[in-house]
Amino acid sequence: MVNVVIADDELPAVEELAYLLSQDSRIRTIHRASSGAEVLATLEQADVDALFLDIHMPAVSGLDIARSIAARERPPAVVFVTADEDRALEAFDLRAVDYLLKPVRRERLSESVRRICELAEGSAAAPEVITVDQGGISRRIRRDEVRYVQAQGDYARLHTAGASYLIRIPLNDLERQWADAGFLRIHRSYLVAMDQVRLVRLGAGRPSVTVGDAELPVSRRHLPGVREQLEATRLRPGQ
Repeated sequence: MVNVVIADDELPAVEELAYLLSQDSRIRTIHRASSGAEVLATLEQADVDALFLDIHMPAVSGLDIARSIAARERPPAVVFVTADEDRALEAFDLRAVDYLLKPVRRERLSESVRRICELAEGSAAAPEVITVDQGGISRRIRRDEVRYVQAQGDYARLHTAGASYLIRIPLNDLERQWADAGFLRIHRSYLVAMDQVRLVRLGAGRPSVTVGDAELPVSRRHLPGVREQLEATRLRPGQ
Protein backbone atom coordinates (compact mmCIF):
# COMPACT_ATOMS: atom_id res chain seq x y z
CA MET A 1 0.00 0.00 0.00
CA VAL A 2 1.17 3.51 -0.78
CA ASN A 3 0.87 6.99 0.69
CA VAL A 4 0.09 9.86 -1.69
CA VAL A 5 -0.22 13.62 -1.81
CA ILE A 6 -2.82 15.34 -4.01
CA ALA A 7 -2.02 18.94 -4.90
CA ASP A 8 -4.28 21.35 -6.76
CA ASP A 9 -5.17 24.97 -6.09
CA GLU A 10 -8.81 24.13 -6.85
CA LEU A 11 -10.38 22.36 -3.87
CA PRO A 12 -13.10 20.51 -5.87
CA ALA A 13 -10.37 18.91 -8.01
CA VAL A 14 -8.53 17.77 -4.89
CA GLU A 15 -11.65 16.27 -3.35
CA GLU A 16 -12.72 14.52 -6.55
CA LEU A 17 -9.34 12.86 -6.98
CA ALA A 18 -9.16 12.02 -3.28
CA TYR A 19 -12.53 10.28 -3.54
CA LEU A 20 -11.43 8.19 -6.51
CA LEU A 21 -8.18 7.21 -4.82
CA SER A 22 -9.97 6.35 -1.59
CA GLN A 23 -11.83 3.62 -3.51
CA ASP A 24 -8.53 1.92 -4.40
CA SER A 25 -7.41 -0.67 -1.85
CA ARG A 26 -3.76 -0.05 -2.77
CA ILE A 27 -3.88 3.47 -1.30
CA ARG A 28 -3.11 3.76 2.43
CA THR A 29 -2.99 7.49 3.20
CA ILE A 30 -4.09 10.55 1.21
CA HIS A 31 -2.63 13.95 2.04
CA ARG A 32 -4.23 17.05 0.51
CA ALA A 33 -2.45 20.24 -0.53
CA SER A 34 -3.62 23.42 -2.22
CA SER A 35 -0.20 24.81 -3.11
CA GLY A 36 3.30 23.75 -3.98
CA ALA A 37 4.57 25.04 -0.65
CA GLU A 38 2.14 22.72 1.18
CA VAL A 39 3.39 19.78 -0.84
CA LEU A 40 7.01 20.47 0.09
CA ALA A 41 6.04 20.87 3.76
CA THR A 42 4.19 17.55 3.71
CA LEU A 43 7.22 15.82 2.23
CA GLU A 44 9.27 16.99 5.22
CA GLN A 45 6.76 15.63 7.71
CA ALA A 46 5.34 12.43 6.21
CA ASP A 47 6.39 9.28 4.40
CA VAL A 48 5.11 9.79 0.83
CA ASP A 49 5.33 7.36 -2.08
CA ALA A 50 3.70 9.44 -4.81
CA LEU A 51 2.56 12.93 -5.72
CA PHE A 52 -0.49 13.73 -7.85
CA LEU A 53 0.31 17.26 -9.00
CA ASP A 54 -1.61 19.87 -10.93
CA ILE A 55 0.82 21.60 -13.25
CA HIS A 56 -0.57 25.14 -13.05
CA MET A 57 -0.45 26.05 -9.37
CA PRO A 58 0.52 29.62 -8.48
CA ALA A 59 3.98 30.44 -7.09
CA VAL A 60 5.32 26.86 -6.98
CA SER A 61 3.95 24.81 -9.88
CA GLY A 62 3.76 21.05 -10.20
CA LEU A 63 6.71 21.14 -12.57
CA ASP A 64 8.70 23.16 -10.01
CA ILE A 65 8.01 20.53 -7.36
CA ALA A 66 9.11 17.71 -9.67
CA ARG A 67 12.37 19.54 -10.40
CA SER A 68 13.01 20.25 -6.71
CA ILE A 69 12.69 16.61 -5.62
CA ALA A 70 14.57 15.10 -8.58
CA ALA A 71 17.91 15.20 -6.75
CA ARG A 72 16.64 13.21 -3.77
CA GLU A 73 18.02 9.72 -3.31
CA ARG A 74 14.53 8.18 -3.43
CA PRO A 75 12.08 10.82 -4.68
CA PRO A 76 8.37 10.00 -4.62
CA ALA A 77 6.79 9.04 -7.92
CA VAL A 78 5.17 11.95 -9.74
CA VAL A 79 1.87 11.86 -11.61
CA PHE A 80 0.77 15.08 -13.28
CA VAL A 81 -2.98 15.72 -13.31
CA THR A 82 -3.90 18.56 -15.61
CA ALA A 83 -6.18 19.88 -18.31
CA ASP A 84 -3.11 20.97 -20.29
CA GLU A 85 -2.14 18.16 -22.68
CA ASP A 86 0.64 20.23 -24.25
CA ARG A 87 3.01 19.85 -21.28
CA ALA A 88 3.43 16.06 -21.53
CA LEU A 89 6.82 16.36 -23.24
CA GLU A 90 8.19 18.44 -20.38
CA ALA A 91 6.57 16.19 -17.80
CA PHE A 92 8.22 13.03 -19.12
CA ASP A 93 11.56 14.84 -19.27
CA LEU A 94 11.12 15.10 -15.49
CA ARG A 95 10.61 11.32 -15.37
CA ALA A 96 6.95 11.49 -14.46
CA VAL A 97 5.33 8.12 -13.86
CA ASP A 98 2.15 9.22 -15.61
CA TYR A 99 0.29 12.17 -17.10
CA LEU A 100 -3.47 12.25 -16.50
CA LEU A 101 -5.83 14.59 -18.28
CA LYS A 102 -8.81 16.08 -16.48
CA PRO A 103 -11.46 14.90 -16.00
CA VAL A 104 -9.66 11.86 -14.65
CA ARG A 105 -11.10 8.50 -15.64
CA ARG A 106 -11.15 5.77 -12.99
CA GLU A 107 -9.52 3.25 -15.37
CA ARG A 108 -6.56 5.53 -16.12
CA LEU A 109 -6.14 6.42 -12.46
CA SER A 110 -6.00 2.74 -11.56
CA GLU A 111 -3.21 2.28 -14.11
CA SER A 112 -1.27 5.14 -12.50
CA VAL A 113 -1.60 3.51 -9.09
CA ARG A 114 -0.35 0.22 -10.53
CA ARG A 115 2.78 1.93 -11.81
CA ILE A 116 3.31 3.66 -8.48
CA CYS A 117 3.02 0.36 -6.61
CA GLU A 118 5.56 -1.27 -8.92
CA LEU A 119 8.03 1.50 -8.23
CA ALA A 120 7.39 1.36 -4.49
CA GLU A 121 8.12 -2.38 -4.55
CA GLY A 122 11.28 -1.81 -6.57
CA SER A 123 10.06 -3.99 -9.43
CA ALA A 124 9.87 -1.40 -12.19
CA ALA A 125 12.64 0.33 -14.09
CA ALA A 126 12.30 3.86 -15.41
CA PRO A 127 9.57 3.91 -18.04
CA GLU A 128 10.59 3.60 -21.68
CA VAL A 129 9.43 6.78 -23.38
CA ILE A 130 8.84 7.25 -27.12
CA THR A 131 8.83 10.59 -28.91
CA VAL A 132 5.98 10.81 -31.44
CA ASP A 133 4.69 13.48 -33.77
CA GLN A 134 1.04 14.47 -33.74
CA GLY A 135 -0.05 17.25 -36.05
CA GLY A 136 3.43 18.73 -36.15
CA ILE A 137 3.74 18.72 -32.34
CA SER A 138 6.25 16.46 -30.60
CA ARG A 139 4.82 14.43 -27.75
CA ARG A 140 6.11 11.65 -25.56
CA ILE A 141 4.23 8.52 -24.61
CA ARG A 142 5.21 5.56 -22.47
CA ARG A 143 5.87 2.32 -24.29
CA ASP A 144 3.67 0.45 -21.82
CA GLU A 145 0.73 2.57 -23.01
CA VAL A 146 1.00 0.99 -26.48
CA ARG A 147 -1.51 -1.82 -27.00
CA TYR A 148 -0.50 -2.81 -30.51
CA VAL A 149 1.47 -1.55 -33.49
CA GLN A 150 0.29 -1.53 -37.11
CA ALA A 151 2.61 -1.56 -40.11
CA GLN A 152 2.22 1.31 -42.57
CA GLY A 153 5.01 0.99 -45.13
CA ASP A 154 8.25 2.36 -43.71
CA TYR A 155 6.25 3.73 -40.79
CA ALA A 156 4.46 2.15 -37.85
CA ARG A 157 1.30 3.32 -36.11
CA LEU A 158 1.25 2.99 -32.33
CA HIS A 159 -2.21 2.39 -30.89
CA THR A 160 -2.92 3.33 -27.27
CA ALA A 161 -6.21 3.27 -25.38
CA GLY A 162 -7.21 6.72 -26.56
CA ALA A 163 -5.18 7.63 -29.65
CA SER A 164 -2.76 6.48 -32.33
CA TYR A 165 0.59 7.91 -33.40
CA LEU A 166 2.69 7.47 -36.53
CA ILE A 167 6.45 6.98 -36.11
CA ARG A 168 9.10 6.56 -38.78
CA ILE A 169 10.29 3.10 -37.76
CA PRO A 170 9.45 -0.06 -39.76
CA LEU A 171 7.52 -2.75 -37.91
CA ASN A 172 10.38 -5.23 -38.45
CA ASP A 173 12.70 -2.97 -36.47
CA LEU A 174 10.20 -2.54 -33.64
CA GLU A 175 9.70 -6.30 -33.51
CA ARG A 176 13.40 -6.76 -32.73
CA GLN A 177 13.68 -3.78 -30.38
CA TRP A 178 10.55 -4.53 -28.33
CA ALA A 179 10.68 -8.32 -28.07
CA ASP A 180 12.06 -8.19 -24.52
CA ALA A 181 9.23 -5.84 -23.52
CA GLY A 182 6.55 -8.42 -24.24
CA PHE A 183 5.59 -7.45 -27.79
CA LEU A 184 4.90 -10.32 -30.19
CA ARG A 185 4.47 -10.36 -33.97
CA ILE A 186 1.11 -11.98 -34.79
CA HIS A 187 0.80 -10.96 -38.44
CA ARG A 188 2.87 -9.22 -41.08
CA SER A 189 0.92 -6.06 -40.22
CA TYR A 190 0.63 -6.31 -36.42
CA LEU A 191 2.82 -6.35 -33.33
CA VAL A 192 0.93 -6.83 -30.05
CA ALA A 193 1.65 -6.17 -26.37
CA MET A 194 0.72 -9.61 -25.04
CA ASP A 195 -0.19 -8.32 -21.58
CA GLN A 196 -2.89 -6.22 -23.27
CA VAL A 197 -4.58 -9.21 -24.94
CA ARG A 198 -7.98 -9.92 -23.39
CA LEU A 199 -9.42 -12.53 -25.80
CA VAL A 200 -7.82 -15.19 -28.01
CA ARG A 201 -9.41 -17.24 -30.79
CA LEU A 202 -7.03 -19.72 -32.41
CA GLY A 203 -9.41 -22.43 -33.59
CA ALA A 204 -10.63 -23.15 -37.10
CA GLY A 205 -11.64 -20.23 -39.26
CA ARG A 206 -9.91 -16.91 -38.66
CA PRO A 207 -7.51 -16.92 -35.69
CA SER A 208 -7.45 -13.59 -33.87
CA VAL A 209 -6.62 -11.78 -30.65
CA THR A 210 -8.60 -8.93 -29.14
CA VAL A 211 -6.75 -5.96 -27.69
CA GLY A 212 -9.00 -3.29 -26.22
CA ASP A 213 -11.80 -2.92 -28.75
CA ALA A 214 -9.71 -4.12 -31.71
CA GLU A 215 -9.84 -7.68 -33.04
CA LEU A 216 -6.57 -8.39 -34.85
CA PRO A 217 -5.85 -11.32 -37.20
CA VAL A 218 -3.23 -13.96 -36.41
CA SER A 219 -1.54 -15.26 -39.56
CA ARG A 220 -0.84 -18.94 -40.14
CA ARG A 221 2.89 -18.20 -40.19
CA HIS A 222 2.84 -16.60 -36.74
CA LEU A 223 0.30 -18.94 -35.16
CA PRO A 224 2.90 -21.31 -33.58
CA GLY A 225 4.68 -18.40 -31.91
CA VAL A 226 1.41 -17.07 -30.51
CA ARG A 227 0.50 -20.51 -29.14
CA GLU A 228 3.93 -20.84 -27.54
CA GLN A 229 3.64 -17.41 -25.91
CA LEU A 230 0.16 -18.18 -24.61
CA GLU A 231 1.36 -21.43 -23.12
CA ALA A 232 4.24 -19.65 -21.41
CA THR A 233 1.91 -17.06 -19.89
CA ARG A 234 -0.85 -19.59 -19.13
CA LEU A 235 -3.40 -17.60 -21.13
CA ARG A 236 -5.67 -20.04 -22.90
CA PRO A 237 -7.50 -19.43 -26.18
CA GLY A 238 -11.01 -18.17 -25.56
CA GLN A 239 -10.06 -16.36 -22.34
